[in-house]
Amino acid sequence: MKTALTIAGSDSSGGAGIQADIKTMMANGVYAMSAITALTAQNTVGVTGIFETTPEFLGEQIDNVFTDIRPDAVKIGMVSSAGIIRMIARKLREYEAENIVVDPVMVATSGARLISDDAIGILKSELFPLASVLTPNIPEAEILADMKITSEETMVEAAAKISETFRCACLLKGGHQINDANDLLYHDGTYEWFYGKRIQNPNTHGTGCTLSSAIASNLAKGYSLSESVKRAKDYISGALGAMLDLGKGSGPMNHGFDIRGEFVKEAE
Repeated sequence: MKTALTIAGSDSSGGAGIQADIKTMMANGVYAMSAITALTAQNTVGVTGIFETTPEFLGEQIDNVFTDIRPDAVKIGMVSSAGIIRMIARKLREYEAENIVVDPVMVATSGARLISDDAIGILKSELFPLASVLTPNIPEAEILADMKITSEETMVEAAAKISETFRCACLLKGGHQINDANDLLYHDGTYEWFYGKRIQNPNTHGTGCTLSSAIASNLAKGYSLSESVKRAKDYISGALGAMLDLGKGSGPMNHGFDIRGEFVKEAE
C-alpha cells in the first residue's frame, strides 16, 4: 500500500486541515500519516484559537514518520511561522522527500492575511523550491506573482511566473470570480486547463486541503502530475456533489462519498 504524509494544522471540526487530509488520503487508497503544525479551535463558523507546535516537536514527528514508514508523497498545508517552515524544509531535504505538494495557505476566504510577510519570505526561499507542485488560489497567486489576476490570460501569466520563480509546477485554482472552477496547471514551460463545473453547494470548508491531499495521494500511487490533478478534481467534485449539510456555517464535504460496504451501514 502506498503512503502519504500530511504536514498541516488540526481542525477540531474535522472538515479541513489534518482531518480532511487523512480522510481524503484514505478515500484515495493510500495509508495516511500526519505531522501536526498547530492545533486549532474551530468549527464551520470560524476559528477561535490557535496553539502552534514548536519547531523541535514538529521535527520529531517528521523524524518518526520517515524513519519507520517512509511516505511516497508529502502534502504541506497550514504553516504560519518562520521556525516551523525552516524545520519542515530542513527535514524534507534531510530525508530527500519526493512528490511534495504545497498548498500555500496565506489568505482566508474573507480576504484576511493568515501569515506574516516574514514567514512568506521564508516560504519562498526555503520551502517552495522543494515542491513538486504549488496549489495557490487566486488571492495567494496574486501575492506570489506580485500582480493582479483578472482573467484567464493573467492566470497563465501568473502561473508561469510562479513556476519559473520557484522551479516547480503550479496549479492555479480558478474561482474567485475569474471562471467556473477551471484550474490551470503550468509545468516545464507548458500549461493545461482542467475544466470543472461549479457545484451549487455552500458547504466548501476544506476544499483546498482536500484537493492538495488528493493530488498527493495520486502522485504516491504513481500517476503523472496531470492525471493526479484530473483525478483529484473528479474526487472533490464528488465530495461536493454529495451535498453533505452539517454545521451552522460553511460546512464540510463528504470525503467518504464513494465508500460503500458493510462497515458504513447504519442501524436499521
